[in-house]
Amino acid sequence: MPKDGGIGASTTRREDVRFLTGKGKYTADINVFGQAAAIFVRSTVANGVIKSIDTSAAESMPGVLAVFTGADFVDVGGNPAGWLINSRDGEPMKEPKRPVLAHGKVRHVGDAYAAVIAETEQQARDAAEEIIADIEELPAIINMADALASDNFVHDEIGTNQCFDWGWIEDNRAATDEAIKNAPHVTTLELVNNRLVPNAMEPRASIGTYDAAGDSYLLQTTSQNPHLTRLLISAFVLGIPENKLTVIAPDVGGGFGSKIYHYGEEALVLAASKKVGRPVKWVADRTESFLSDAHGRDHVTKIELACEKDGTFIAFRSETLANVGAYLSNFSTATPTFLHGTLMAGNYTVPNVYVNVKTVFTNTAPVDAYRGAGRPEATYSIERVIDMAARELGMDPVELRRKNFIKRDQFPFTSAAGLEYDSGDYDALMDKMEAIVDRKAFAERRKASEAKGKLRGLGINAYVEACGIAPSNLVGVLGSRVGLYDAATVRVNATGNLSVMVGAHSHGQGHETVFPQIVADMLGIDPAAVDIVHGDTSKIPFGMGTYGSRSLAVCGSAMVRATEKIIAKAKKIAAHMLEASADDVDFAEGQFTVKGTDKSVSFGEVALKAYIPHNYPLEDIEPGLEETAFYDPANFTYPSGAYACEVEVDPETGKVTIEAFTACDDFGNVMNPMIVSGQVHGGVVQGIGQALLENTTYDENGQLLSASYMDYVMPRADDLPFIAVSHDGGTPCTHNPLGAKGCGEGGAIGSPPTVVNAVIDALQSGGKNVTHIDMPLTPARVWAAMNNA
Repeated sequence: MPKDGGIGASTTRREDVRFLTGKGKYTADINVFGQAAAIFVRSTVANGVIKSIDTSAAESMPGVLAVFTGADFVDVGGNPAGWLINSRDGEPMKEPKRPVLAHGKVRHVGDAYAAVIAETEQQARDAAEEIIADIEELPAIINMADALASDNFVHDEIGTNQCFDWGWIEDNRAATDEAIKNAPHVTTLELVNNRLVPNAMEPRASIGTYDAAGDSYLLQTTSQNPHLTRLLISAFVLGIPENKLTVIAPDVGGGFGSKIYHYGEEALVLAASKKVGRPVKWVADRTESFLSDAHGRDHVTKIELACEKDGTFIAFRSETLANVGAYLSNFSTATPTFLHGTLMAGNYTVPNVYVNVKTVFTNTAPVDAYRGAGRPEATYSIERVIDMAARELGMDPVELRRKNFIKRDQFPFTSAAGLEYDSGDYDALMDKMEAIVDRKAFAERRKASEAKGKLRGLGINAYVEACGIAPSNLVGVLGSRVGLYDAATVRVNATGNLSVMVGAHSHGQGHETVFPQIVADMLGIDPAAVDIVHGDTSKIPFGMGTYGSRSLAVCGSAMVRATEKIIAKAKKIAAHMLEASADDVDFAEGQFTVKGTDKSVSFGEVALKAYIPHNYPLEDIEPGLEETAFYDPANFTYPSGAYACEVEVDPETGKVTIEAFTACDDFGNVMNPMIVSGQVHGGVVQGIGQALLENTTYDENGQLLSASYMDYVMPRADDLPFIAVSHDGGTPCTHNPLGAKGCGEGGAIGSPPTVVNAVIDALQSGGKNVTHIDMPLTPARVWAAMNNA
């Protein structure tokens, strides 16, 4: 059993006290003395040449302090992609500039081409309406296949709408083609990973403050990654010296990936503050979020599974068109490639895998990482085609997967897609899932549904993901322009309480609860004595933020290493106090003890002595007790899971009702089971939203038809069943000190194919020859598929 409040304990989240009592401090809650307001003027056409922008009337409006257009930023840099990807022929990707404000051309509805700074938000809005832009509208490029065939370009300067044509692993291509050509059975499926809008609870917001006395800048912003934002603004966008820019992300109300990136609004408020001599604040409204936040997914894929007649997998081959929208966002080139293609072997011993991805510019909002980031897209393709193959072969879908699983005694296992999975037990997960579901009784439940005139289906899925992106030397070779390590500083105060500064930033993950559990467990102290400091670049060591389920595996490991350094130094101090050799001192349960004696001192006593070094041997011990550690992981971590979903389909209307959902995950060592369960619940809900409800739709003119909650359907409580979760008994990660694998994305990765598999199973049980329906499986789509069949 875990110690009270230590590793493994389901302690309640300490941060929830302020959130549930309205005491949270979000960027929009912050008001700085003398602040002005910024409002952005956004394009109402998807593709157009800016002939002129007349700002004279706006500049003369009451309260207006300044008006900016793209012309004001022509001489500064652009916001770059974080990964440089080469095409199969070795040609570097096309990387057009992404400006602070559009200049020369607008490229999607919502593309900001001007900004008004005024005394109040209403004055800024009034003035924004007086800006007259002469924009020559051009035909919109929306469909990816059409974009590749068109000589109408989103970015004229690159002469193509293709960013890159990537192959993975290119050396596997010929062998995979040959294997599929000669295979006894090949299942082919064309599918769509529908585009999603992240819809975090808190819209984006930024406050820029320029201090003329120190020639320095402060940006307070909604960010999952404040250090990256500072780096991009300093090195690429505005050229501010990095030591003159502080970025603070206070409480952040959700992100799901959409707040990893730097956006032009953040640079604008900084530049505006310097010009007007006052802080400048911007808060997005919900429509702006729909139009300008980075969207997720949007893949069109053809996948082939070749196998023997007995179901033994021979090869996976996939071809994907991935939409990157109008501009390259910071992780947009990594998401459809190394976060997607490298997972296309799944949990299986398949010997041949080849993945081709063409990324395409279109006149739509930029597309980037959204919860799971490439892994849901890969899992959906693999697990849907496996389910289809099982039907074609007349095999049980569970047994087909089991037949091809990597077995526990095969780890570490190098997949045909090039990743080395360090640990896992996929059969055990499937066993657990089948037991919870009571699959043997499913036939009875199906009969009960049929008696009510409903079709009942059971869908299953097995997934593996790679997260905790690493290591830096590998991702550097693959094209990453940043390191993917993290850092932590542990500061022990003289009275024995601690401040722990971490590079990871919480936007709902519970860091303020879980991180103290770990440090307190190591030091044998009360977790309440540990305070977590994050989100402020002036206070914390350089960190790479929170995304990709990396908080524990990477930043948590840095924290462990720093705490180990604290213990090592504290042992020296304790040895001095106990008049013993440091080698003879043991540390456990918060006590330093001389081996074989009852002589001991507590951690608190040592902490005080660290700051009163009156008789230290200073050549051996420096005063103070503070340590920093950087951690660069040796490999990705590989969470896995087995999921099941039961649905009822109304054949009269096509309505799908989820009756039960089970998620069995292997997250390695679990620090706080309650928080992990919450992460799984949230991810599953988002996956169900993608499978049944959510869809981002543009018309042929590039107008976003789903730009509000009137048109974009989010999952509600009555759309969902009780979600049974299990994550105990996992296989620890073998290469980080916590044995943790990461839990933030599994639910969103495993749920979409599970739901779709269940619906197809239900329709098949009713004699409907429906083999696939693209997400979201709305009643209209399901009804049409049944009737067309």
